[in-house]
Amino acid sequence: MLKKQKIYALAAFIALQVIAFAGAAGADKIKIVTSLPDLASIAQEIGGDYVTTFSIAKGYQDPHFVDPKPSYMIRLQKADIFIQVGLDLEIGWIPPLLEGARNGAILPGGKGYIDASVGIPLLEVPTGEPSKLRAEGDIHIYGNPHYWLDPLRGKMIAENIHNGLIRLQPENEAQFRSNLDIFNQKIDALTQNLQDKISDYAGTKVIAFHNSWPYFDERFHFDLVGFIEPKPGIPPSPKHLVSVINHMKQNDIRIIIISPYFSKKSAQLIASKTSAVLIELASSVGAQAEIKSYFDLFEYNINKLIEGIKQAGIIKKNNK
Repeated sequence: MLKKQKIYALAAFIALQVIAFAGAAGADKIKIVTSLPDLASIAQEIGGDYVTTFSIAKGYQDPHFVDPKPSYMIRLQKADIFIQVGLDLEIGWIPPLLEGARNGAILPGGKGYIDASVGIPLLEVPTGEPSKLRAEGDIHIYGNPHYWLDPLRGKMIAENIHNGLIRLQPENEAQFRSNLDIFNQKIDALTQNLQDKISDYAGTKVIAFHNSWPYFDERFHFDLVGFIEPKPGIPPSPKHLVSVINHMKQNDIRIIIISPYFSKKSAQLIASKTSAVLIELASSVGAQAEIKSYFDLFEYNINKLIEGIKQAGIIKKNNK
């Protein structure tokens, strides 16, 4: 009986040690909070087992407008790293969260702050006085901030995250570099595969609801010829809708794309008047249940586009 008690005691002691070790290992992980789920997905790829990630915004939310809940401040207060898109994309909701978190390490200039836009070649960088530009609608004065929708620019995001991780855990630099190399290889292969898949429809004219897609358009060779919004963030008037309808009819434009968080009312009206196909593309990881990673995002969008293009009766270039 005494022998059994000793065995039970030893087993309990070992179990406690295992739990304590697991807790310590978990405590050593770098806690990353990101503004968008795309950044969290990339950070998880680069950080691997050394990080935990949490995205404030969900993939089905408009990244310009997110409710800054107090629970997010708590997340940021405990974070080792904070990553944002930057370029004023999150200007309406990230500043109050960072201020409320009172975590100097993740503020701009801090060891744990990462601006994912560093070094990114930007499109649509406007000229003129910032105050006048802002009066023109939701115009981003530093350039179009939707750069994560180009997978090759995603490699630059990953490099920025890699550099930030090394600042916190230089002893794991070799593993972070290995993860980055693997990520880059997967992105290159995916991009080439998707470009080949969609190449027969290159140059297809597209109308978008909001100006979220110039980087995606540049990488996959579509022709983004107009927007349902007359200016970014400005709802279309009846007069503008008529002009879009006429433009589409005159130029045989049969594809409209829209993100899941916008009302489809105007886009559906235009589609009904022009016999165009309305395609809902995902702007971020998690916009649909099957989009679980940054890689899934591009697979999903290209497949949806091809499906919509075929539905619209657009003929392949090679006419096969």
